[in-house]
Amino acid sequence: MYKRQVVDRLRALYPDARCALDHTNAFELLAATILSAQCTDARVNMVTPTLFAKYPTPADLAHADPAEVEVIIQSTGFFRAKTKSLIGMAQALEDTYGGEVPSDLGDLVTVPGVGRKTGNVVRSVWFGLAGLPVDTHVTRLSRLLKLTNETDPVKIEHDLGAMVPAGEWGLLSLRLIEHGRQVCIARRPRCATCALADICPSAGKV
Repeated sequence: MYKRQVVDRLRALYPDARCALDHTNAFELLAATILSAQCTDARVNMVTPTLFAKYPTPADLAHADPAEVEVIIQSTGFFRAKTKSLIGMAQALEDTYGGEVPSDLGDLVTVPGVGRKTGNVVRSVWFGLAGLPVDTHVTRLSRLLKLTNETDPVKIEHDLGAMVPAGEWGLLSLRLIEHGRQVCIARRPRCATCALADICPSAGKV
């Protein structure tokens, strides 16, 4: 009953929750999600227009000069590792998947730089398939709200996934992320104005 209340309130609060990463196709979303590791979506959206203008397809990025990619994405942090992941991702798409982004999670996680979270983002946001991305916001809020006692992202994904039909997995993740950004902010949670405060076990205690 409690978990259903949380789900219902989040749905009412964020009926139009959407992915904040700018993209026009699956390849762009995949690249942007790789760049979003340890970086804000806003910062990623500042660099991807330049990146995608220079490398609009996996084939273009697969043959990119790493030094040039590093310059473009430097402000997102960990730019050398991310450059390696981006180029490796593009090469894998070209070599294994005919230049297309696969929709199956089992295929996605074989691509360099792509784990379950990134794969689930692409599945749920672009392909409209079942996928529940577990990022830092989702991990933090799901534990504060006592929706799970797990710390492992895969176990959290399974606990949250049991709360709603598969078709709502992506939306539940997006709504938790929105609440984490707007209200339940890590360093200064706004419990006094939170619509979940009366049922949240952690309200006023963080």
